[in-house]
Amino acid sequence: MKITVAKSAGYCFGVSRAVNIVEELLDKGEKVCTLGPIIHNPQKVREFEARGVKTAETPEQADKNSILVIRAHGIPSQTEEKIKSLGLKYENATCPFVIKIHNIVLQHSKICDIILIAGDKSHPEVQGILGHCSSECHIFLNSDELDELLEKFPYIKEKSVCVVAQTTFDMTEWKKCLSKVKKLCTNAKIYDTICNATSVRQSEAEILASQSDLMLVIGGRHSSNTNKLFNICKSRCAETYLIETADELPVSAIKKSCSIGVTAGASTPASIIKEVLKTMSEEIKEKKVEEGEENFKELLEESLKTYNTDGRVKGIVVGITPTEVRVDVGRKQTGIVPLSELSSDPNAKTEDLVKIGDELDLKIMKTNDQEGTILLSKRIIDSQRGWDEIVKACEEKTVVTGIVTEVVKGGVVAVSNGVKVFIPQSLTGLKKGADISVLLKQEVSFYVIETTYQRRRAVGSIRAVEREESKKKAEAFWADAEVGKKYTGTVKSLTSYGAFVDIGGIDGMVHISELSWNRIKHPSEVVNVGDTIEVYIKALDQEKNKISLGYKKAEDNPWEILKNEYPVGTVCEVEIVGLTQFGAFARIINNIDGLIHVSQISNERIEKPQDVLSVGQKVNAKITAIDFDKKRISLSIKAANETAEEDA
Repeated sequence: MKITVAKSAGYCFGVSRAVNIVEELLDKGEKVCTLGPIIHNPQKVREFEARGVKTAETPEQADKNSILVIRAHGIPSQTEEKIKSLGLKYENATCPFVIKIHNIVLQHSKICDIILIAGDKSHPEVQGILGHCSSECHIFLNSDELDELLEKFPYIKEKSVCVVAQTTFDMTEWKKCLSKVKKLCTNAKIYDTICNATSVRQSEAEILASQSDLMLVIGGRHSSNTNKLFNICKSRCAETYLIETADELPVSAIKKSCSIGVTAGASTPASIIKEVLKTMSEEIKEKKVEEGEENFKELLEESLKTYNTDGRVKGIVVGITPTEVRVDVGRKQTGIVPLSELSSDPNAKTEDLVKIGDELDLKIMKTNDQEGTILLSKRIIDSQRGWDEIVKACEEKTVVTGIVTEVVKGGVVAVSNGVKVFIPQSLTGLKKGADISVLLKQEVSFYVIETTYQRRRAVGSIRAVEREESKKKAEAFWADAEVGKKYTGTVKSLTSYGAFVDIGGIDGMVHISELSWNRIKHPSEVVNVGDTIEVYIKALDQEKNKISLGYKKAEDNPWEILKNEYPVGTVCEVEIVGLTQFGAFARIINNIDGLIHVSQISNERIEKPQDVLSVGQKVNAKITAIDFDKKRISLSIKAANETAEEDA
């Protein structure tokens, strides 16, 4: 007899995540209440009930002293708002693939006239999706119902339409529906939201059923995906049975079969699958397979291999070496955790990670009865928990911290909660061409921007966090900024026309004319990159996000100095800096020149200033007039000489 167990049989990611959330809460000693059955498997639900888990049909029925867990199918947005308004503590165990559909319909309700949902309108997942639609919405179960819908509401064909599917919708039926939608609704935006695990499970079940004399589908009778599996298998194998437990096995039919296929719904625990296979073994243990092949017991053990290594155990650390940790798991075998299975950090050391007496949550990878050892992994348990946290962080757009452990082609790898997250070089926040190895062994904060469950791949962005922080700083700045306010800033860069200064998360520019009262050719004559300088706001333009800064001080203004120290009537030494036909220009103080008219150079008549003066010559002159508005000053050598004679 040949028994083949589908590789995809049993828990999918979403169900496994929901069950793990409940189990972890119970392990911590928390009181737990679920909003509806956590999954569509009565045996698992009863198991949880035995551990004190209660089921509430509405938020109002929930125990306020318990943590309410939202099941994998998801809930309408109104229900979640109700939970919050009641002040209930809760954990959202909604499958990430279902949340993706919620986001799609929520977004397209704003831009599309109609939302079409392929699914069972009575199923809680579909009810949850419906609760995120704000525009007109219709549900159809199959291609026939789609025909009726389009006939009843013909205007749908002319409207902008968004089409999604329940994650467990029948793939064959979906293809039929898509063909009609594409043909009749020319303005349709179609999203294939059937879970990849569902697609694989259905395809595998169809192939396995066509190759088997008898097909067993294990799962709850209220489970949508289990019933779809049954219908798919039934269409390929007449002898198909849907059972919930080993007690429902069709023993007589099994004994007559030569090849048996076994699959299970996404809500079926591995323990039930294992029990079904063991019970079959006991019922037909004397039946042999075809001559020359392995006996039934060996085949069964092969089928059970996945489930024998699926258990979790707790181990007490009893020994530590540089390469492995030995633990006591309460069995006759010695538990061994290699360093590679203790942590995802390649640079970690066993003695830094654990100490004698520590209790660890571990996963059995392999049992070797001959050597009396059990190969265990802590990394896998941490990775599963960590992966759930990473997925949650991606969904909720929360900041994650991790240590950069590797520099790889195109970026770096940061480890957070035991999960490796790839951060592309363009998203590290470093400048183009910068050496990314400076991030090695550094703690970094980042957003998880993408996760791929099948490949356990996550992508992060440090730059997104930095942009978010810059945005917050900018908002805080604009809320408090005003012309004249002073800041201590850091010079970030220089250009030919000015200096850019960071004044606390936002940049402003000091124009070259504002750097000095003297004329300069380049900002580097006054400041350098990295300098800390005192600046003040000269002008603000929030719409264009421009900030003009001032650097030179009013008290250093040469015209102010002139006003205070060189009033009209002052005789001072000046330097000739220019000569013309009508007079000479003389430098009084830096950046301020005055004019000595040719008539004011000497008591004697002269033809031109060059006859008695030369550039660079220093003479005494009297300030006879100042026009501050036009920035003009009149000087007289004659008047200075007359004053000197009077003084003498």
